[in-house]
Amino acid sequence: MASPPVSADKMNRAVVAFLDGRRLKGYLFNFSALKESFRLFPNEPAQQQSGSDIFVKDLKAIFFVRDFAGNPDYDETPSDDGPKHGRKVVVTFKDGEELSGATEAYNPQKLGFFMFPLGKNSNNLRIFVINRNICQVKIN
Repeated sequence: MASPPVSADKMNRAVVAFLDGRRLKGYLFNFSALKESFRLFPNEPAQQQSGSDIFVKDLKAIFFVRDFAGNPDYDETPSDDGPKHGRKVVVTFKDGEELSGATEAYNPQKLGFFMFPLGKNSNNLRIFVINRNICQVKIN
């Protein structure tokens, strides 16, 4: 028996960044900052069995986005009024990639933490960074 479709208002658009460089786009609705895995669905609304299991240990970050197209020419510069959430942070991943944003709750003992974009026109709504896969965090 097929599971009922999940309503679109309970799903988040996400781009999942893997450690090996892959990026998958899809929808998720059962993500928890406390759980080691979640399901990523290719379409909305999704049947429960149509999703793929994603393990957080394999990821750099999860980007919760406004839309999948984004703007490749967008320059993520901070807005003049400073961060809206917490303190400014710069995260460096083991592969050298850097992300800037703001956070209210960085704790290296947790699975990860949420960052918020500094630019008001960013396609990212929030980013969940996986602690075990970063090499440095600078908090300003």
